[in-house]
Formats: sequence, C-alpha cells, structure tokens
Amino acid sequence: MENKNESITRQEDDFAQWYTDVCVKAELMDYSSVKGFIIYRPYGYAIWENIQKAMDEKFKDVGVENVYLPMVIPTSLFQKEKDHISGFAPETLICTVGGKNQLEDPLIVRPTSEVLFCEHYQKIIKSYRDLPKRYNQWCSVVRWEKTTRPFLRGSEFLWQEGHTMYETEEEARKDALRMLEIYDTVGRDLLAVPFVKGLKTDKEKFAGARETYSIEALMPDGKALQSGTTHYFGDGFAKAFGISFLGRDNKLQTPHQTSWGVSTRLLGALIMVHGDDNGLVLPPYVAPIQVVIIPIQQKNPEVLKKAHEYYDALKAAGIRVKLDDSDKTPGWKYSEYEMKGVPLRLEVGPRDIANGVCVLAKRNDGAKNVIKENDVINEVKRLFEVIHKEMYQKAFRYLLDHTTEAHSIDELGKILDRGGYAKVMWCGERECEDKVKELYQATARCIPFEQIPFDEKCLVCGKKAKKVVFFARAY
Repeated sequence: MENKNESITRQEDDFAQWYTDVCVKAELMDYSSVKGFIIYRPYGYAIWENIQKAMDEKFKDVGVENVYLPMVIPTSLFQKEKDHISGFAPETLICTVGGKNQLEDPLIVRPTSEVLFCEHYQKIIKSYRDLPKRYNQWCSVVRWEKTTRPFLRGSEFLWQEGHTMYETEEEARKDALRMLEIYDTVGRDLLAVPFVKGLKTDKEKFAGARETYSIEALMPDGKALQSGTTHYFGDGFAKAFGISFLGRDNKLQTPHQTSWGVSTRLLGALIMVHGDDNGLVLPPYVAPIQVVIIPIQQKNPEVLKKAHEYYDALKAAGIRVKLDDSDKTPGWKYSEYEMKGVPLRLEVGPRDIANGVCVLAKRNDGAKNVIKENDVINEVKRLFEVIHKEMYQKAFRYLLDHTTEAHSIDELGKILDRGGYAKVMWCGERECEDKVKELYQATARCIPFEQIPFDEKCLVCGKKAKKVVFFARAY
C-alpha cells in the first residue's frame, strides 16, 4: 500500500523508530515513569487478551489447570537450584525492606517461578496417584534489563508459565513437545506468523534445563525473535527441592519436570512481521476490531440508519465490529483505522444504499470489494479467511526467501549481513558457536527438527559435522 501516514517513520528509513512509532501512535502502549515498565493501553491489551483466550482454551483441552502463585520469592528458596540462580541472578529485582523493617531473607520479584512451583509440588505430591500435575499461571515477571523495547524486552512483561510434574521421563518429554506444537499452531492459525521450531544448543538453553525447545520468528529487518520456549528439566529441580513420590513398585521415586512459556513478545512479532508504513496490519482472528464501519455523508439519516443495521447484524454474527459515527472526516477515519490495523473497513454512503451494496476494503492490500448488502455477513467471514491466508503466505514466503545455506565462513557473514537465517553444518562444539558470535554477532537460534544435511564438515572448524543449525542476529 502507498505510504499515507506521515506521522510514522518509514521502515526503510529507520526500522527501530518505525516500530516505536507504531507502538505509541496505534495506542498499544505508553511509557511509565520507570524504565522498562510500560502501560498496556486498551487496544494493545485487547490483542494480548485474544492471544491469551486462544492459548488458554488449547491448554485446558490437554488437561492444564490455571493457578496463581506469589510474585515474590525468598532469596534462600531461589538459591536452591544452583544453575538456575546463576542464570537469573544478574536480572533480579530484590526487595530488602518491608514496611520499616530490614528483611532478614530478602524477597526476589519473580523473574520466573520454577522454584515456587517446586516448593508447592513438594507439599502436594506424595504418590504416583498425585501425578501428573499440569499447572499454568498467567502473570507478569520482572527481569532487570539494561536495554528495553516495548513488548520485545521489558523489565516487566506479561506471560504465561506452565510448570508440570510427571511420573516418567517419556511423559515429560512428550509434554514439552506437545506444548511447543500448541505455540506453533497459535502462531499459524491466530497470528499468521510462521515459526521455525527446534532444539536450543546447550549454550542457549534455559538455566537449569536438560533441553530447551523454541519457536523462532523472522522479522522484516532480518533478525530472529525467540517467541516461545518449552523445557525438559529432568529430575534436577525435583531433587534439589526434595520432591518424591511413592511409585507403583512401592518405592520412592523422583518426578520429571517441564516448563513452558510465551509472553507479550508475541505482540512484538505481530507488529513487525505484518506491519507496513501505515502502521499495524492485524490478522482478522486476533484483531480487537475486525470490521470498522465508516458512514459516508453520515448527516444523512438514511446513511446512519443503514450503518447501524450493518453494525447490529455483524455483532449478532459474533464479529468484533466498531461503528465510527464521530464527527471526524472519513479520510481521517480511514487513516486512523489503517494505523490500528483493522482487517476490514465497511464503507456505506447514499449511492451504496440506493444500489443495495456496501464497500469492504481490506487492510492488508487495500483491495476494495463491492458487496450486496444481503451478503455482508458471509463475505466478511470469507474475507477473514482470505486475509489470514494471504498474510500467512506472505510471511512464509519471506521466511523461505531469507533462509540460506552457508558453505563457508565468509558466505555466512554475507548471509547475516543481508538478514535472515543462515543454515550451518555444525560439529556441536561450543567453541565454534562462540566463534560465530565473535565474528558476526549472531547466535544459534535452534537446531531444527527437520535435519537435512548439506555438507559433511563443520563450517567453522572443518571437523565432521553433526547437526544443521540456524544462526541469525536476534532481538
């Protein structure tokens, strides 16, 4: 679409500034008085609510129950799992005073809640009959970040964190992969965002995990965005917290644990993957407003009457619809709702009424469709499917076009400078992974599940290659 909104920086001029402009001007968020702690404005929070609703339904379909645990963790409890504390210690916000008293055991504002869940599970798991435990909480966490950006990296962010305990390793591993699949499905079917799925390298895995799996999205500036993770912990946390159960053989056993989470980073992915120089472009099924009705010559009582009829019909059909009958000009309204990414705009004026039609304009490509008024509901639903498919396919084509095999260290650098994923044959050694970061400021995003080797030797050291790994610069 032609760039019409001069209040938004063009992507090609300054992508980072474009992103900030959209976050603020589309009224998704505002800044608070504390760095990294943002205000989620109603429109931005409504998008998160739609993501939350879709995921929550899928979680409950597989037997997950929602709980809520405290937001603070005693330092003594947090230090029980050594790998965990070493991973998160630099990011913790610590409360040392309560009321007027110095706290003997300072309280950490949760950066994540593994230790809280383990403390609770230690109290309630006694027998194999108590398993599995599949809990999830929707909450916020605090990680004291040096560099912050709305939705992508904040000192406080909203997320869900699932924490489970299983009788066997097989069940736990299956859970970690099942939840990753749910994340991938929501990305495809709700957000129209294609993800690369795979295993994190040991260097990039979660602190305290045996294995970490991730979904990775690719942004239009060629950088990757880790958009969700699931973890298999084995029995390490359980042993550290003394969690055991009487097994089917009448002997004490240790349960196997997983955790998994996505955050408001998904909003950042949504903004960047689909947005353009006019602002947001939202897929229909996640959009807070799916259709906006703009009356033309609304002082004409017949126009306003017909606009209300469309509004009532769409709302009755379960469609999230807004009628803007304010005294602002139609041109201003077009620009405003384009910036907010509303998928469909319904225009109705005197001539449309006389001809028994209305106009439906698609946000993703600007195409206009003249629709008979009796067909509006069916056409709106059909266009939702069309828009979602077009948006997903566009993002998927970009992902394919920016995923390239690297056959030499120099070629790797050129791919990374151009932007996108570099597919690399890797020996599996940390030294080679570190070398790529040293040379090109890129990290191993994941080891994809679909392994199709294309060289026999490691691109970095020349030793026998063991895995295909995706490298990229990342947020």
